Amino acid sequence: MSEMFSMTDVTVCYDNVEAVRNVSLSVEEGQIVTVIGPNGAGKTTLLMAAIGLLASRGRMVFQGGDIGKMSVEDRVERRLCLVPEKRELFSDMSVADNLLLGSYSLRDRSGVQTTLDEVYDRFPRLKERQRQAAGTLSGGERQMLALGRALMAKPKLLMLDEPSLGLAPLIVREIFRTIASLRDLGVSILLVEQNARAALETADYGYVLETGEVVQSGPAKDLIHDPRLITAYLGGH
Repeated sequence: MSEMFSMTDVTVCYDNVEAVRNVSLSVEEGQIVTVIGPNGAGKTTLLMAAIGLLASRGRMVFQGGDIGKMSVEDRVERRLCLVPEKRELFSDMSVADNLLLGSYSLRDRSGVQTTLDEVYDRFPRLKERQRQAAGTLSGGERQMLALGRALMAKPKLLMLDEPSLGLAPLIVREIFRTIASLRDLGVSILLVEQNARAALETADYGYVLETGEVVQSGPAKDLIHDPRLITAYLGGH
């Protein structure tokens, strides 16, 4: 597998305070990589820097090219996509219109309808509610819509910020099944998630972020059995 995305010694500051310090990570093609850690560790900050919404120091490479000085728009046009924690949907617009907005960065519009049909096949409830206002959807349906909108951009790397937040356990399992299935399509995924167990069960590789620094990393199948992580994040004793 070839490397899809990497960060090397990335630091992000808020008002001269380092929220993320010298973080290095990589995501290979077709791989799911998760970043776990407590609230306030800097996980969301890391994704915001990756998409270009926060300035950072260090080096970021996507598909072999340095993207550190690129605008958000240029990164999205290169098919680097972020599904933010709050989903950022247009509540008064229909499900269909929210999805179509996800394709705005595609110069070639010929495949948009095909991609829309694929999203509806993946999320049948969105098809049932395609004319419904996004603001009237349930929490799980809104997360499906946020994922579907990102898929409309045909991402090479999909970054997910807390996709299970506020969802019922049954819906969480459905969301993680969907995330795992995207790997089969060749989509690389960088997943930030509070539900460490679900994240490690789904991911290929994991990083543990604490107070802005990577303190541990390794194959997800090994991290999920690590005694320290079991005690700190996985509900064990």
